[in-house]
Amino acid sequence: MANALSTSVFRHRDFRLYQIARLCAVLAAQIESVAIGWQVYELTGSALALGYTGLAQFLPFLAFSLLGGQVADRFDRRRILAICQTVMLVCSLLLLSFTLGHVTDVRFVYGVLVLFGTARAFYAPAGSALTPYLVPPGELTRAVAVNSTTWQVATIAGPAVGGLLYGWLGGKGVYIASASLCALTVVWILSLKVRTGSASREPISLNTLVAGLRFVRQKRLLLGSLTLDLFAVLLGGAVALLPIYARDVLHTGPWGLGLLRSAPAAGAAVVAVLLAFRPLGGNAGWKMFGAVAVFGAATLVFGLSTSLPLSLVALAIGGAADMVSVVVRHTLELVSTPDDMRGRVGAVNTMCIGASNELGEFRAGSLAEALGAVHAVVIGAVGTLIVVGLWAWLFPELRDVDRLESAAHRPPPEPEPEPADAPSV
Repeated sequence: MANALSTSVFRHRDFRLYQIARLCAVLAAQIESVAIGWQVYELTGSALALGYTGLAQFLPFLAFSLLGGQVADRFDRRRILAICQTVMLVCSLLLLSFTLGHVTDVRFVYGVLVLFGTARAFYAPAGSALTPYLVPPGELTRAVAVNSTTWQVATIAGPAVGGLLYGWLGGKGVYIASASLCALTVVWILSLKVRTGSASREPISLNTLVAGLRFVRQKRLLLGSLTLDLFAVLLGGAVALLPIYARDVLHTGPWGLGLLRSAPAAGAAVVAVLLAFRPLGGNAGWKMFGAVAVFGAATLVFGLSTSLPLSLVALAIGGAADMVSVVVRHTLELVSTPDDMRGRVGAVNTMCIGASNELGEFRAGSLAEALGAVHAVVIGAVGTLIVVGLWAWLFPELRDVDRLESAAHRPPPEPEPEPADAPSV
């Protein structure tokens, strides 16, 4: 046991504390998400209203993510995380006050989600760029897998706990728990001894603001992996419609909604643990494409299912497959990016995640409003499978990635002449 600990990334104090902070932060957000989804659907009965919860979080991503990356490259990332988490604590307290005051206008909820999305736009690039400071370079791949494991464990437990708390104490119990976890997160983050300082000394300008976009555009491995995940989850994501499936298709309650939200993370956590102890190995590119195809197929099964057990299994398989893509994408991002660019490249990743998740929720809600929830999920799943085939053809260099650790050191291909009317970033 002692020998295992001596070779584990957990032997690094700051890495251990950061994982505790991440666990608390993600638990807070996941617990809260169950209450928000159930309350909004209970108040409105509208799939479109559920879609707006995603849009309210995505718009700040779009507006502030690039600025968040610039800030992460110029200031102490630890302090940025603490400030952002404090804002998220305020969001939980606002939702608690609305619940205690019996506020029924969902526009107040959307306003809080805009504030929450703004904080996340700064939080995500800083958190992504902090990881390489916490472990030696040779342990970075394992650290990424452990990061993902922590996130998935919290994403399994959070919705389940949120569903139980909502059924027992209502929304007020959920928001008190979420606020408490946010406060603990601030304490753990401030306990870190690592100081990142300023990695970039370039003056703030439009040129430095979009530098992350240019960098990703020039690195086709990054461009391919980020956009594959972007469009696959944008089309195939069904999270926004889970309250509808829970109540109207599977005929269950908040506890069932909590299980549905936990199922993808349960599958993903199993894969993340396996990858933390046994890295992905060779043919990583093909494994990534195969995993995204499995994600699309599992989403299709979920969309057609009317059985709660089958739906849970389908979501768990989809989450397990998505975790392979997450580890490949994030490892490629970290090993391919110099330190003074990690915040800005992390901001591009944040924008893609925001577009795939939150904008995907709006896509699902809008389509469900017009065609019904089942049709919205099935159409999106088929779209994901089409994206996999198209990206495998468009990005042969991503197909050919063998081992992730050496992917960044491959000689770049000769650039092809760009068409005169091609858009530039």
